[in-house]
Amino acid sequence: MMWGDKPYYSFSHMLQERFGEKVYKVALNGGMSCPNRDGHIDTRGCIFCSAGGSGDFAADAALSITEQIDRQAEQISRKRPVQKYIAYFQAYTNTYAPVDYLEKIFTEAVEHPKVVALSIGTRPDCLGPDVIALLARLNQIKPVWVELGLQTIHPVTAAYIRRGYELDCFETAVKDLRANQLEVIVHTILGLPGETKDHVLATLDYLNRQPIQGIKMQLLHVLKGTDLAADYNNGLFSVMTQEDYLDLLIDCIEHLDPHIVIHRLTGDGPRALLVAPLWSSAKKTVLNQLHRTMKERGAYQGRRLCQTDKHSTN
Repeated sequence: MMWGDKPYYSFSHMLQERFGEKVYKVALNGGMSCPNRDGHIDTRGCIFCSAGGSGDFAADAALSITEQIDRQAEQISRKRPVQKYIAYFQAYTNTYAPVDYLEKIFTEAVEHPKVVALSIGTRPDCLGPDVIALLARLNQIKPVWVELGLQTIHPVTAAYIRRGYELDCFETAVKDLRANQLEVIVHTILGLPGETKDHVLATLDYLNRQPIQGIKMQLLHVLKGTDLAADYNNGLFSVMTQEDYLDLLIDCIEHLDPHIVIHRLTGDGPRALLVAPLWSSAKKTVLNQLHRTMKERGAYQGRRLCQTDKHSTN
């Protein structure tokens, strides 16, 4: 099955279908923290998370939301003829604040004339009924996508990375979001210490049974200043080679329900913070090699089909 020029349902193809042209993300910073950092759950954060709270590419929180959007849109438009943007609240946990504050910043983003959708990175344990009601109201204006950091379904790994919530919490969040017609994108990490290919594919099997609309498959990055980096430097685990990662990634793509939109296939950690794997910093090279390898292997000839109505994005 082909979607445009790729044999999987890519994020870029979905955007072209829905908005009719190129759409770029602007990474925003709402100035929030995380219950895994402020002592509510823990003070150390997830083991892999940098001091920037996964928002190392996000804008300056000292600027207003409008200023953050305008500045990034101006920079992007200098290089590419782009007119439409996704407002992506990326840093830390972006529903971890009073709902009146969330309403202010999210509404400011949604009302920006160049923004066509709102994407919010958060935790499933930070989605109370009042927050979901707010997102549902905004979804009536422009599409709202909620990104949940699951990473893995396996309890031992979840405890090691200090995720800080149980799997039933994730399931409840997905159920409540979908009941309010909000689209759900799930983050997973490939290459977590102690996980084999079977562990990863079990996570994907689980997600195939959930009513989600998108997935981000992220290569494990070891970043400076994290507890994960300390474990890596102490020789407690090794990172994947590019060849091994591409092999695993192809298995994952073949395993995934083809109607789930793939938003990310590798990721690119900040060069100044990246400890390993260093090959991952060449993101375009990695993706080009992935597509070449898939073509050489005919990786999609036997790809299974799933029910077409399972992952409706309406």
